[in-house]
Order: sequence, then C-alpha cells, then structure tokens
Amino acid sequence: MGQTIARAIAETEDLSLVGLVDVREPADLFGAAYKVALSDFDPSGVDVVVDFSTLDTARESILWCIRNQRHAVVGTTGFTPRELEEMEAGIKGASGVVIAANFAVGAVLLQRFAKLAAPFFTRVELIEYHHDQKVDAPSGTALETARVIREARAEAGVVTPPEPTTHEVLPGSRGADYGDGINIHAVRLPGLVAHQEVLFGREGEGLTIRHDAFDRSSFGAGVVLAVRKVQSKPGLTIGLDPLL
Repeated sequence: MGQTIARAIAETEDLSLVGLVDVREPADLFGAAYKVALSDFDPSGVDVVVDFSTLDTARESILWCIRNQRHAVVGTTGFTPRELEEMEAGIKGASGVVIAANFAVGAVLLQRFAKLAAPFFTRVELIEYHHDQKVDAPSGTALETARVIREARAEAGVVTPPEPTTHEVLPGSRGADYGDGINIHAVRLPGLVAHQEVLFGREGEGLTIRHDAFDRSSFGAGVVLAVRKVQSKPGLTIGLDPLL
C-alpha cells in the first residue's frame, strides 16, 4: 500500500514526494529520501504526512504533525472516540488531520447511497470481503458504513424488527451484531483486494449496493485528493466524504 500511495503522489504534477518511512527500505524510493522514523525528517521540509501503518505508529505520526504544525492524512483505523476528541482539541493553528477508513471514491459513494436507502428498508446486512493478509475483522470501512446506516435509521425513526434467528446451529453464523439489527459478515480469501456489499430488504423487494476495489491503485486518487484538501481544512476531518 505504501508503494502504491508513493507512486500516486510521485506521479502527481502539483505534489512532491519528499520522503518514505519504513523499518525496511522500500523497493522503489521514487527519487525521495528514505528514513527509518518520521522524526528523522526536518519538519520544515514536509507539508503533509501520509500514514498507512499500524495504530501505534499512526498515533505517533499524528502527534509529530500536531507538535510541528504539519498536516496528516491517515488511512489507519481503530482510534477510540476519546482519542479523536483529544486529537481534535490538541490540533494547533491551521494544521489539518484527515482520518479515513477507505480512500476509494467508490467506497465513499457507497456509504452515501446506503445512507439514503437506510430509512426505507426493514433490514440491512453488510458483507465485506478482503485479502487473506488482513489481520482485523470486520474492516474499518464496514464499521464506518454500519455507523452511517444506523445513524440514518435512528434519525428517521426506523425500528428494526426482532432478530428472526432464535438458534444458531454454528455460533457466529449470523455474523457480528453491530447493533440495531445490523449484522456484519467478514470474508478473507486470497485473490481479493477490498470489496463491500450492503444488502437492504423489505417486504417484496431488496436493494444491494456493492463496491469493488480490484487494485490498490484505486485508493491513490483519494489519497491525492486528501493531501490537496487537508492543507486548507484545519482541524480534524473524519472520512473522505467531507472532502468530495
């Protein structure tokens, strides 16, 4: 993913890739400097830090950006609500931080469409499909989609009927219960990249909204968009949607 993002930035005319950070030197540096830690860079030579790493590393990157009044675009998920509140309160001056679960434009549009549909259907289920190297389940994208749907249903006053299944022959076969009748199912298989389906149902009809990321390059355009927009959007922004 780091190589994909670096390539997207390096190939964008109005952006300059100044450095790459990793514990091991990447295969392609795209003409940029390589450091083992973000702190090895002079902040004055950096405008925006893009972080797609682990949660602990992303926390350090954001703190470095806030401390040095730089901008951050983060694709790592798992921050607690309290962390986000403290982050927003701690951001200095015109610094901006964008944290998004998914940088594919189609995935963001799926959430928009799901939000529109949510109040009109009795039930909804989510299925997310990812490659077999993904360590967390369900995905941050699925959790964010479920949140958007639940809030839209609550705002519209939709009441979900009781769960119809009273006995699971195999525990967990109905998926993970996100709450308010929204179940999330996670699939991990080789050959997949990142895919999501939202299935709505009501008496006599159904609606399926699906997004497929067939290649990691699909995230590059969203990252470039965020890098451009974060510099004029101070404070904390959650998700790519507010930037579209």
